[in-house]
Amino acid sequence: MSTAASGTAASGTATSRTGGSRTDGSRTGGSRTSEPHAGGPRTAKPTALTVIRRVAWLVNAVFWSVVAVREAADHGWPAGTLALVFLIAPDLTFLVGLRDAPHMARGQLPPRAVPFYNAAHRALVPAVLIAVLLTVGQAVWAPVLAALCGWLAHISYDRAFGFGLRTKEGFQRD
Repeated sequence: MSTAASGTAASGTATSRTGGSRTDGSRTGGSRTSEPHAGGPRTAKPTALTVIRRVAWLVNAVFWSVVAVREAADHGWPAGTLALVFLIAPDLTFLVGLRDAPHMARGQLPPRAVPFYNAAHRALVPAVLIAVLLTVGQAVWAPVLAALCGWLAHISYDRAFGFGLRTKEGFQRD
């Protein structure tokens, strides 16, 4: 009998079928956690493919960080400032749901912030903008390139450390 369908027998806490949360803060209905045991919720062991993906994202993150730093070193403080701002900026989307944050489960982003968070954390957006910027040729402005590299570095570091896009409810996608 499923925990999500029947509730937990040990704690007597009913749970929903949609991946709600228990009163003890652990999630149900997801693949990252399962029924609690003596040490707290179990987490799924990363597969070999997950480890390979994370290492690839980490290599990607280091590459974009090096390019951003190189642009900053070659073109001065405007490039460095924009690279740093765009390295941090995608996480400012958390501020959209700040008012609702105390009412969310552990690890849950308020649903109103999810579209903003997901838009700022899609690697395709800065990658396409870099491609467009580089095809313009002579009109390439180094601070913009540094900013886009910082943005891609941020996304890549997030993926390397296991933080990806969110579901509409605000939980991490698997």
